[in-house]
Amino acid sequence: MIVYHGTTEIIKTPDVLHSKGYIDFGPGFYVTTYEEQAKKWAARKGMRQNKEAIVNVYYMEEKLDEYKVLSFENENEGWLEFVCSCRRGEPINQDYDIVIGNVANDDVFKTVDMYFRGLWDKKKVLEELRYYKRNDQICIVNQSTLNKILTYQKSYKVE
Repeated sequence: MIVYHGTTEIIKTPDVLHSKGYIDFGPGFYVTTYEEQAKKWAARKGMRQNKEAIVNVYYMEEKLDEYKVLSFENENEGWLEFVCSCRRGEPINQDYDIVIGNVANDDVFKTVDMYFRGLWDKKKVLEELRYYKRNDQICIVNQSTLNKILTYQKSYKVE
């Protein structure tokens, strides 16, 4: 399957070391199956850094049976707790090679933050999340897994 990574650099050899720590699924190399989502990530990062926005395109192996994969099919209590833990900097993703699920983008995280700060309960947050557009993210946590399942295809500038 084809996946995308939006940034400001051409990344032919991705690694997990340059990841931020306090993000949805913790440190790792993030890709998405939604090209438009990668373009948005690239544009946002490009504007913040005053650099060109670039989308890197990779082929990702689809057969992941030999890896430890945590996959959230939708925003549920497990997803909510996992995202909140990772956003607090707790290294719980290290038990997995790959974590797959929906993006807690700015709109979604405003809702998640209501739970994070104790203002809403889980039920209220999960009800609200039903209304947001879904975008996926795949966080490859383990470098050896990343080396095996991802192959660089090309990069292009976002116009």
